[in-house]
Amino acid sequence: MRRMDKTGLIEETVRRAGDGGSGPSAEETERVLDALFGTLEHAGVIAEALRRGEPVTVLGFGTFHAEDSRAVLQPGRALNEYITHDLPPDRP
Repeated sequence: MRRMDKTGLIEETVRRAGDGGSGPSAEETERVLDALFGTLEHAGVIAEALRRGEPVTVLGFGTFHAEDSRAVLQPGRALNEYITHDLPPDRP
C-alpha cells in the first residue's frame, strides 16, 4: 500500500491548485499546511482549537475533535461516499 507523505501532499496540492492557470508555489503550500496541521516546533490552528475544546469541521471532509486527550477525525459524508463507493476523482 502506497502512503502519501507531506512532500507528496504538497506536490499534489500544487498540481491541482495550479491546474489551468497559476497557483500557489510549493513553499506557499507548505506554509499553509504547516499553519493548519502544525510542525514539531509549532502547533497548527487545528491542534490549538482542539486544545481549547473546540471541534474543527471541514464541510464534507469531516470533523476533528478531542477525545480522551487525543485528536480524532470523524469523516464527513463526502469523504465516506468517495471511499466506500469508489467514485471517480474530480481530476486525473
